[in-house]
Amino acid sequence: MRRWVIGGLALVVAGCSNVLGYDDLSFSPDGGAESGGGSGGFAFDGGNTGGTGNTGNAGGTGNTGNTGGTGNVGNTGGTGNTGGTGNTGGTGNTGGTGNTGNTGGTGNVGNTGGTGNTGGTTAADVCNRWTSDRQSLAEGAWSGSVSGCNAGDVASPGRANALKLVNLYRWLEGLPAVTHDAARNADAQQCALMMDANNQLSHTPPSSWTCYNAAGAGAAGKSNIATTPGVQAVDLYMVDPGNATTFGHRRWILSNSLGPIGLGSTSSYSCMWVIGGSGNGNKTWTAFPPPGPVPLELFNVSWSSVDSTGWTIQSDSINLAGAQVTVTDGGTNRPVALTTLQSGYGSKYAIAMKPQGWTTQAGHTYSVSVSGISQPISYDVHVVACN
Repeated sequence: MRRWVIGGLALVVAGCSNVLGYDDLSFSPDGGAESGGGSGGFAFDGGNTGGTGNTGNAGGTGNTGNTGGTGNVGNTGGTGNTGGTGNTGGTGNTGGTGNTGNTGGTGNVGNTGGTGNTGGTTAADVCNRWTSDRQSLAEGAWSGSVSGCNAGDVASPGRANALKLVNLYRWLEGLPAVTHDAARNADAQQCALMMDANNQLSHTPPSSWTCYNAAGAGAAGKSNIATTPGVQAVDLYMVDPGNATTFGHRRWILSNSLGPIGLGSTSSYSCMWVIGGSGNGNKTWTAFPPPGPVPLELFNVSWSSVDSTGWTIQSDSINLAGAQVTVTDGGTNRPVALTTLQSGYGSKYAIAMKPQGWTTQAGHTYSVSVSGISQPISYDVHVVACN
C-alpha cells in the first residue's frame, strides 16, 4: 500500500513556518362709442326787381331753416375680447428615485457568541457545489522529464482542477476564491521537478540536488509540497496527516492572505506556492470542518480522515492559547483532545480538536463552543450525505 508523504518525513506534509519566512498577516438632491351726425336747413330766394319807381320792399327774411336732426348715436363699441386664460403651470418633474443603498458586507463568520453559518447556504447548495467541483479530478499529463531536467508543464485540466478544489474548500468557509499566477506556476513547476528528480521533499533543497534550480528552490521554501501530483495533493493537504502540531498545509489553504498561488506538478510530486499572498479574507476566525452544512464525504477524501487527524480553528486576531472546547451531538458530549498549534502557518493562532472515541455521522449536528478566550466562539456543523 502506497504511503503518501507531504513534507519531508513519512506522513509529514510540508507546511511553512516562521523559519521559512512567515508572511505577517497583520493585523486592520374695447371699443368706445361713435360721434353724433351733421346740422343746418336751406334759405328761400329773394323777390323780383321792381320797375322804375319805388323801390320794392325788400323781400322778407327767409325763415330760418329747421335745425338739423340730431345725428344717430354711434354704435356701442364691441365688447373687448376676454383676456386669454393663462397657461397652467407645468407639472414639476418627479424627483429622481434615490440610489439604492449598497448591500451591507457579509458579517464575519461566527463573531462573539454567534453561530458561524456558511453565508446562508443550504445543504442542497453545498452538495451541488461539492459534487460538481469534484466531478473531474484528472491530473493532466506532465510534459517534462527527470532525465533531461526538463520541468515541462501540466496539460489541461490538471492545474485547473487543482485550483478548483482549493476554491471549493474556501467557498465552504465563506472565503474568497483565489487565482493562480503564471510566474509562480513556473517556479512551482521547477520545484516539483527537483522533488521528483531526488525522490524526496525539502523546503530548503541544497544546490547539490539533481536538477537543482534556484527559482525552484525558492518556490520550495514558499510552498506546500507533496509526493502526489497536484490535484490529489489538495485533498491530502486538507486532511494534513502527520502534522499534529501545525496543520500548516490546511491553514495555508484557508488563510485570509492566500492568493495568488502557484501550482506545479510532475506525475508523482507537486508544489503549491502559498506564502506571500495578497489576499484579504477578513475572517475573524475559520474552522474546519466549517459551520453550516458540511458533506460527510469531506471527512474521508484521502487515505486518512479529518476525524483521525483533527478539526481545527484558526485566527489572525484571537489568541486561542488557553482555549477550552466542548463538542456536543444532540446534547451528548463528544470528547476531544485539544492541541494549541504552532504560530505562523497561514494564521497567527490555531488549535486542533481530535475526536476521542467517536466519528462524524451524517444527519448529526455537532455544536462547538470555545471559551476561555477574548472572544468566545460557538458554531454548529450540520453533516449531510451528498452521495
